[in-house]
Amino acid sequence: MNILVIGNGGREHAIVAALAKSPKAEKIYCMKGNAGIAELAELVDVDYCDIKAVGNWVDAHKDVEYTVIAPDDPLALGLADELESRGHRVFGPNKKAAEIESSKAFAKELMKKYGIPTAKYETFDDYEKALAYVEKGKFPVVLKADGLALGKGVLICEDLASAKDGLKQIMLDKAFGAAGNKVVVEEFLTGKEFTPGEEVSVLAFTDGKTIVPMIASCDHKRALDGDKGLNTGGMGTFTPCPFYDKETADEVMNKIMLPTVAAMNAEGRPFKGVLYFGLMRTPDGMKVVEYNSRFGDPETQVVLPMLKTDLLEIFEAVTDERLADVKIEWEEGACVCVVLASGGYPVKYEKGKEITIGDLDEGVFLYHAGTKRENGVLKTSGGRVLGVCAKGKTVEEARKKAYANVQKIRFDGMHYRTDIGVKYNK
Repeated sequence: MNILVIGNGGREHAIVAALAKSPKAEKIYCMKGNAGIAELAELVDVDYCDIKAVGNWVDAHKDVEYTVIAPDDPLALGLADELESRGHRVFGPNKKAAEIESSKAFAKELMKKYGIPTAKYETFDDYEKALAYVEKGKFPVVLKADGLALGKGVLICEDLASAKDGLKQIMLDKAFGAAGNKVVVEEFLTGKEFTPGEEVSVLAFTDGKTIVPMIASCDHKRALDGDKGLNTGGMGTFTPCPFYDKETADEVMNKIMLPTVAAMNAEGRPFKGVLYFGLMRTPDGMKVVEYNSRFGDPETQVVLPMLKTDLLEIFEAVTDERLADVKIEWEEGACVCVVLASGGYPVKYEKGKEITIGDLDEGVFLYHAGTKRENGVLKTSGGRVLGVCAKGKTVEEARKKAYANVQKIRFDGMHYRTDIGVKYNK
């Protein structure tokens, strides 16, 4: 089978690497890809947010039998619908289902309507009304741009001054573009131990009938050590999550996952693909922080290396609505990913810095995110550049291995956190 993967980041590199292991996968194309993906797939230079252009390319390449849509933007634009309407087989939710991520207001209203535990909130499309609400509220408070903002449209405001500034950034200055036409003002959830940040990411395969969670992971969103600095798309992650035990997993399945699948069906939006649950452990039980309509990044980089089952077999079972027939198995142990970012990320950063990579230890995976080759030279081309991933029997063993190999990589301005995998593992 020849496969097209849509996307160009570390998540897509991990997906392509997993698909390449399948005995059914013959040739893989990737639109647009990066320098690392180019070692496994033929790169296609088409704008994947131009859904007509993508449809025309797939129509013209009759050898492509299956398309995997990984990023949020083309899903929100309806790329799955476009390809399916042309008779092509696709992995990824349609536009109506993808709204669970592309509109935070829709997601919050869905949870309220169907009793799925989440933080209290109000939604506003008027700046003055949002400001009046915030002025009467408690702090900290969370402000979320309604639309897609590359994982950066969430502001945690400690006091009224920062909340006013945050509302101005989102709704008036349009720091996140049209994503900020509406804003969700949300209560700040406190962890079970009354400390902020007891979050866990659980990705799940679903065909709209059956839902099968993957192993849980913990993302590090802030740019700097100790969860300081600005929100990013993710500076690193690890699996397993120490507090996500069987009892917690059962609670999430019964109170969150199954009700979410049922809610989407009831709304006429059956979800087929990967549904991402961003969760918080609170004194009142597990609550949903956010949904994503696809694999997380960088969570995918630690989850897929632990997958024993053929990923292509799972994808096809989702497309054909026979996920219940597939037994999905995982390796024991741990995996840690440390993201190497450009200096200045997530605000202003330079591209085109030459990257040098030494001999990495056996069993270390290097997933490319923002890379390109110019005249044979590997260079930076994005904010998040590389993900250094390592396995071990424990998180501590895996993190030591990952950081030992981080030392073998260099580019001008390289920035990374030194505490990935320490969270909850003290």
